[in-house]
Amino acid sequence: MSASVDTNPTEASSPPSSASPLPPLPDSVTEIVHEGTSYYIVGTAHVSARSVEDVKAVIDRVKPDVVCVELDKVRFEALTKDSAFRDLDVLKVVREGRTLYLLAHLALAAYQKRIGASLGVKPGAELLAAVEAAKERGIPVELIDRDINITLKRTWKNLGLWKRTMLFSSLIFGFDDDDEEAEPITEASVEGLKKPEELSELMTELGRAVPQIKTPLIDERDQYMSSRAVEVGKGRQRVVAVVGAAHVPGMKENFGKPVDRAALEKIPPPSIVWKVIKWLIPALFLAGLFLLWQRSDYTNLLEVMLAWIIPTSVGAATFTLLAGGSPFSIATALVVAPLASIHPLVRTGVMVGIVETWRRKPGVQDCERLPEDIQSFRGFWRNQVTRILLVAIAAGIGKWIGFWVGVSMVASRL
Repeated sequence: MSASVDTNPTEASSPPSSASPLPPLPDSVTEIVHEGTSYYIVGTAHVSARSVEDVKAVIDRVKPDVVCVELDKVRFEALTKDSAFRDLDVLKVVREGRTLYLLAHLALAAYQKRIGASLGVKPGAELLAAVEAAKERGIPVELIDRDINITLKRTWKNLGLWKRTMLFSSLIFGFDDDDEEAEPITEASVEGLKKPEELSELMTELGRAVPQIKTPLIDERDQYMSSRAVEVGKGRQRVVAVVGAAHVPGMKENFGKPVDRAALEKIPPPSIVWKVIKWLIPALFLAGLFLLWQRSDYTNLLEVMLAWIIPTSVGAATFTLLAGGSPFSIATALVVAPLASIHPLVRTGVMVGIVETWRRKPGVQDCERLPEDIQSFRGFWRNQVTRILLVAIAAGIGKWIGFWVGVSMVASRL
């Protein structure tokens, strides 16, 4: 899944001889020579003014044949377009069940933007500077990162139920604008994280704490980007690659090694165990109801059905209400949740999200305000797009909680 950006390479000046001495380069640059090509990997912080300067200086001094950046097509368009969310199709996102992926993307963007605002730097400014510097010099640009949607999906698939719940909670309640106990983020602290010893300690701790997240977010992308950089550099003398400093050690380790990028782009299917459980539990439940019906035990049958329907419906409706869903969405959750609990192809969150989208009808202004609204919990709650996402996800969570409460109540009556 390669991508390139047309920057009119025909205007590029002839590359210097690989034997030509280069002016001193910033400490953030790691040089790797592979099969006759010199690669200059610039380790950056995505909210660092110094990284912007380093990128420009390296491109000026190296005069590369190509510039590689840690971007995919989606992130490139979001970075280069003034209104990246203007054409967002919220209904399509809900129908495809990608509400949590979009919510995670928005939360990460909000976190970076808040740090950038405190430092006076736009998140990803160094990547944008690399693209613009290459364009000014007629140097081709290659997007070497994996599709962000694939990365998020592989990360989600890697998490268990508990980790998913914790991640969702942090996304919803992580907008604390007045955290006095938190250590303020300064330019010095950001630059410190680019140091090899700091990065090594940080990555080790991340791998120890949440290996399920580190593997798809860091390790796999290290392999992917190193492979793409080598592919792009074949037949060229000098290549500049601009990536986050956290990726430099992994890219260096994987440089030149065979990487199956197609395998890294696949979305892992649900496990056999999960597939079995997803269909087995409803099947056993319906079998129990059928058994009661065969015995003509209609009183107990009615009690069992109510013990299942009421908690499932109430759970979905209550969470929809708490998320700020409209009365129509709450009614939809009440009706759909019991059906969804016995038929895995019916999804409560999707159905409720469709109704909520129809009721709220988010407009262009809501989409354009996303970058600002996601900076605070109040804005996150006020924006029609993010409210739809919250309602859809909350309905699904409420359904599952209610369903398991209902299962325990049914089991006590069988």
